Order: sequence, then C-alpha cells, then structure tokens
Amino acid sequence: MHKQQPIITALALATVLWAGATSAGDWPHWRGPGRSDIIEESSGWKAGRWMEEMPVWEAEVGEGSTSPLVVGGRLYVMGWTDGNDHVRSLDAKTGMPVWDVACKCPRYGRYAIGDEPAYSGPTSTPDYDVDTGYLYTLSCDGDLNCWDGAARAKRIWGLNLYQRFAVGQRPASGLEQNDLRDYGYTTAPYVYGAWVIVEVGAKDGTLIAFDKRTGERRWASEHGGPAGHSGGIVPIIVEGAPCVAVLTHDVLLVVRVDQGHEGQTVATYVWKSAWANNVLTPAVQDNCILISSMHTHNSISKLKITLSGAERLWEQPYTSSVGSPVACGDFVYMAFERLRCLNWKTGELVWEGGSYGNGGACVATGDGKLIVWSDRGQLSLVESARESPHKFKQLARIAHVTTGGQAWPHIVLAGGSLFCKDRMGKLKCFSTPPPER
Repeated sequence: MHKQQPIITALALATVLWAGATSAGDWPHWRGPGRSDIIEESSGWKAGRWMEEMPVWEAEVGEGSTSPLVVGGRLYVMGWTDGNDHVRSLDAKTGMPVWDVACKCPRYGRYAIGDEPAYSGPTSTPDYDVDTGYLYTLSCDGDLNCWDGAARAKRIWGLNLYQRFAVGQRPASGLEQNDLRDYGYTTAPYVYGAWVIVEVGAKDGTLIAFDKRTGERRWASEHGGPAGHSGGIVPIIVEGAPCVAVLTHDVLLVVRVDQGHEGQTVATYVWKSAWANNVLTPAVQDNCILISSMHTHNSISKLKITLSGAERLWEQPYTSSVGSPVACGDFVYMAFERLRCLNWKTGELVWEGGSYGNGGACVATGDGKLIVWSDRGQLSLVESARESPHKFKQLARIAHVTTGGQAWPHIVLAGGSLFCKDRMGKLKCFSTPPPER
C-alpha cells in the first residue's frame, strides 16, 4: 500500500507572517486570479523597454510541469527530486526559502505509460484558498494534500485518489495504433466555497468534491469516467447557475455546483483524441467554451452551453500543443509554432506571426499586451489585437531564459515580477518596470 510520509525541513529562521487574503498583485490559481490568463496587471512595457535580461534571482525547484503560485509575497511551487515531491515556499522578491516539505512520490504515476522523456514529476498546479490560507497539492501519483502555510506547511489532511476510489489506468482511445497514454494526475484542484473539487476520474464520479477543511467527500458528478490530461477545471455561469467545466479523457463535461444540484450534468460534448491528448484547459467567456487538441482534431471549437446541453457554434483548423486558448473580449489567442489571433464571434484568423515552437503559456495583460512563454525557454512580448488589430507585432523577445527543458509550466506575472519555470525545475524571477503614473 502506498503511504505518504511528509518530512518537513524548517528553512525559515523566523516566524512566517501569513497574509490571510489575496491582493491585486497575487496569482493564486492555475492560469491566474480569474483562471483565464487575463490579468489587470501591466506587462511593464514602457518607452520601448520591457525588462532586464538578467534575472533578479533564480532557483532549482525540482522536475515537473506544475506552475508556481504567488500569494501575499510568497511563492509556492512543487517539484520532484530523488524520490520525493517537494512543496516549497519562497520569498517572492528574493527567492530565499521559507519552508520545504518533502513527500515520498515516484517520478511518474503508478500507471504511467508513454512519452516519459517529455515529462516527469508533478504536473498539477496547486490551488490556494483565500478563506483558510490553505494550499492544495496533487501529485502525479494521486496524493491530494491540504497544507497550512501559516504553520510552516503543517499537513491538515491528505488522501490518495488511486487507493480511495479504485482508479485504474486510462484506456486507449482506439483512434490510432498503440495510442495508450497515461501521465498520472495533471489537473489542478479547484477550491469553490466549502469544497475543493478534483478531477478524480473514477467510475462513480469524474469530478469529486471534498470538504476543504477536513477532506471528507461531499459529492460526486453524475458523469463517471477517466480523467483527461488538461491543466485545470474552469468556472462558468449557465443561465444563472454556477457550474464548472473540464476536458476529460473523452468529453467536455459541464456540471452544476449550486446548492441542491451539486454534480448534476449540464452538458457533455464528445471530444476524443489519440494519445489521450485532451491537454488544453477549456477557455470560458460568457456562456461559451473553447476546446482544442492537437492530435485527431487539429482544431478549435466554440460551444454554446445551456442547461439543455452544448451546441457547436464554429470550428476552425487552429490548435496548440500545451498552451490553452485565451478568450479576451472580441479575440482569441493561441501560441503554437506561431501566435494566432482569432475572431471570437466567427473563429476566423485575424492575424498570425512569430516563431514560438511549442507554446507553454500566453497571458493577456491590462495594458493590451500578450506575454508568450514558449519552446525551450523563449519569452516574448506582443501587441494584442486591442493595440494592433490588423497585424502581428512583436515588441520584445528574450531567448534562452532557461535551458533545462520545455517551457511546459505556466508563467506567472504578479506584483511587478515575472516568474518563468521550465519542466526540469529551473525557476527565474524577472522584474518588470512599474507603470507610469
């Protein structure tokens, strides 16, 4: 039986003062404050300058495609080293360690198969809860843990999803020969109200909600089936009802989370990809959802969601490898090989340009810019269609920010600092100029 034994190393010499609520400069969730890759913060572009190419600080935080969080001046990040997952807290301004928790975990999930050279360690990004100050982490091997950052990472509760819910290996899609793929758990936990919602992928519920304070099971989705490989669960309001959506192994799933309807299926939309390639997080705007995958479909679809189900509005031949679409006003952005801007209403191409290889992340900033993190450590700043409506315009580029592996982890812009991490664990912090007053 798999047992997790936390080993806490006290790296702080003084008591850690905890900021109980997030501020405007925080990045507490997968894909940012709104879980959308759209932020109010400025990119820092000013008078033709962006930022210095030398980092303010850098650190080695262990293998993994999981992304950092920044809350109350602290950076939280996961990484795998020598048989352990490490959950670390660093001072966001200096990179100095605050605490480090090591938990025994394999480098790959117990049923992992396929593409091992392209990933390792944790992929699921933690989630931070404003009400409690708790941090929720999920390992590739299904260890779901709740940590109290105010008490130097005291573990409040934990469980293993594989053991608790008898989850087996993901099935092959059957769309190609030998297309069996299983990367373990990849989807970020999602704190909503009194619960933390997790894509478990069990037969009795693809999504399962746990009491965020105790870890007790509260409800499971009506829909059961294997989990996908996407980065996160996203919120959506459907005809006034709060819901969440996730791209599973086989379908886009939308379920209700309002009282008395918890877990009820609102919509399913079949979206099956060879190599279990449902990787991109759905993008939500109004009552519509964008889904995309590189294999099999090689396209992006816009779906209208009602309480009666999902209706496809358009589908266009554009996609991405790991960089999820960003739905921002009248436009959609995707970074893969080139940066593409699509019309939100029709899906038609507005402009494209640049050379980005495998895009890892694209963030729309408050000053009308796009920050693109791509390939093996390339950082770029591009005008959004709000500022350049008719053509692609790249303003700045820094190549070889990191050299240790693919830029799968998401970048984070918080409080004037830009954090870039590659999948081998090289983390660098850059400072952006403050906005003009």
